[in-house]
Amino acid sequence: MTALELLAPAKNLECGVAAIDHGADAVYIGAPRFGARAAAGNSVEDIARLCRYAHQFGAKVYVTVNTIVYDDELSDTFRLIEELRQAGVDALLVQDMAILKALPLHLPLHASTQTDNRTAEKVRWLRSLGFRRVVLARELSLEEIREIHEQVPDVELEVFVHGALCVSYSGQCYMSQHCLGRSANRGECAQMCRMKYDLLDADGHEIEHQRHLLSLRDLCRIDDLEQLADAGAVSFKIEGRLKDVAYVKNVVSAYSQRLDRLCAKRSNDYVRASRGRVEYAFTPDLRKTFNRGFTDYFLHTHRDEHGVLQGRQPDIASFDTPKALGEYVGKVKEIRRDSLTVAGTAAFSNGDGLCFFRKELRTFSEGSESSEISESSEHSKPKAELVGFRVNRAEGNRLFPLKMPEGLRPGMALYRNNDVAFERLMAGKTAERRIPVAMAFRSVEGGFGLEMRYVGETVALASAFLPAADKALAQKPQRENIVRQLTKLGNTPYVCEEVLVEDGADRYFIPSSQLAELRRQCVENGLKAASEPTLSAATVPLEQVPVSFPADAPAYLLNVSNRLAREFYRQQGLEPGDAFELQPRQGGALLMQCRHCLKFSLGYCVKHGGRKPAWREPLCLRLGDGREFQLEFDCRQCQMNVYSR
Repeated sequence: MTALELLAPAKNLECGVAAIDHGADAVYIGAPRFGARAAAGNSVEDIARLCRYAHQFGAKVYVTVNTIVYDDELSDTFRLIEELRQAGVDALLVQDMAILKALPLHLPLHASTQTDNRTAEKVRWLRSLGFRRVVLARELSLEEIREIHEQVPDVELEVFVHGALCVSYSGQCYMSQHCLGRSANRGECAQMCRMKYDLLDADGHEIEHQRHLLSLRDLCRIDDLEQLADAGAVSFKIEGRLKDVAYVKNVVSAYSQRLDRLCAKRSNDYVRASRGRVEYAFTPDLRKTFNRGFTDYFLHTHRDEHGVLQGRQPDIASFDTPKALGEYVGKVKEIRRDSLTVAGTAAFSNGDGLCFFRKELRTFSEGSESSEISESSEHSKPKAELVGFRVNRAEGNRLFPLKMPEGLRPGMALYRNNDVAFERLMAGKTAERRIPVAMAFRSVEGGFGLEMRYVGETVALASAFLPAADKALAQKPQRENIVRQLTKLGNTPYVCEEVLVEDGADRYFIPSSQLAELRRQCVENGLKAASEPTLSAATVPLEQVPVSFPADAPAYLLNVSNRLAREFYRQQGLEPGDAFELQPRQGGALLMQCRHCLKFSLGYCVKHGGRKPAWREPLCLRLGDGREFQLEFDCRQCQMNVYSR
């Protein structure tokens, strides 16, 4: 039976606790330094508190130490890792191979997606180095994930299932560093992919003007969890270490409920990786938290006999806005001087945030739904500017904006990207997670004993002893009071579902206060045992497995920024160059490698039935400040590369 893990992001301690409460089997959180989200660092003390809380439920805490490290930071990095080990973390996500070179680690290692994990060869090599788990590239299809699992079955595979998408393969994007000196591999990405670009042909003619040509929709694979599990994935990762607690609650709840249904349906194959049963006080809705529209990305693609990627979708990008679109709420029915009426069934609140596409060129339909995250066909590539406004007062479906927005017309589709009622709901207590336990009370020599175990398991989690030199017989059986006292578990994470009172143990008189103390000791021992680190031995490295590196690829793609990493790669038979961050690059530097292809998305890929373009290649992107970036279309790999000029 395979344990399936829902892995949630934790911006901070509050988000981490909320993720566990709402059904996460594990969380990943940034350390004070050296995490791939520099703005999401946390103290070691808070991480230790999160570990103690998570371990009560058998959940795990992984810490991101996945930036590249400079020479003068090595000692601080190693000191931090030792502090994290003492704090009780369950694994480290790393990118920099200096960590392997320098430390006899006692922590399991997960290879971050920043190590660019797209092939079975790369995963096998990482496994040979001692990595227990590999976080796969977001771009991989089910077919590719299955192939990796079949070739390297003894490594855990972690896949992204929800959240923002990077347009470039992770760890291979240097656009932010090149343009602004902010390294994505140092946790300081400036999100150049969310900016506006012109698309120019070889003659300088504009094909597209000031559109977000590299901005992708958000990933959503809630309907694909079973297929991912069958392909070999064991950990389902939600992106969002900069997201707030409401996002974490809503998204974790939606995916946890779906995983519970999968495990119930396939109980002989799958089980959740942690303990506890969650009772929710709300119905999760993925449309109501930040999203740019949804895509399953390349999950259902495959390569034909010629190696061409088939099954591509043209709508993975969000060319007209990188902002949250939200849920479709209806069409504008009528406009008056200071108000508008909406045709639809949505209920509105004062303060709601709405938006629309000004001068939209296509009609929208609120029809087709796909499972619980119905998007409708309203996300059908509108070509217009997204305009937002705030509802000052709502009277049924008549809305009075703070200021009437320009360009709003009857028939236009409206979206809600800030739902005040839902946010108010999410600000309160929205879930409670409890662990079902069974109690066994018996009379033993010299007193009474109590054991607590998880329901469905035979090994005791904890026990306690109540000394009683002289056992006084009661006037009537005490079973009812024993059960009542032992099941008062209050604010603990446990809920007692079974009480076994050994034959004869209920014929003695025991004061309620002593039964309560016996229960308290047993629960305290259980919490202590459950909160101990669940650390398993680090994966033993295998015999060294060679890994190839394309001879014509820039040496900086290995992201080597310190002497220990350089020594490591030389021992692997590779001669690394300096990381992109260490040496300024001139024109012609490879800045991005993307499976997203503009020729395909704009309908100009003849291999996929697109029309033959009238313009000449090479194409280039141009920022508003005039900087240009040349595009290369590697059709053999079905890949678009972006170069500096």
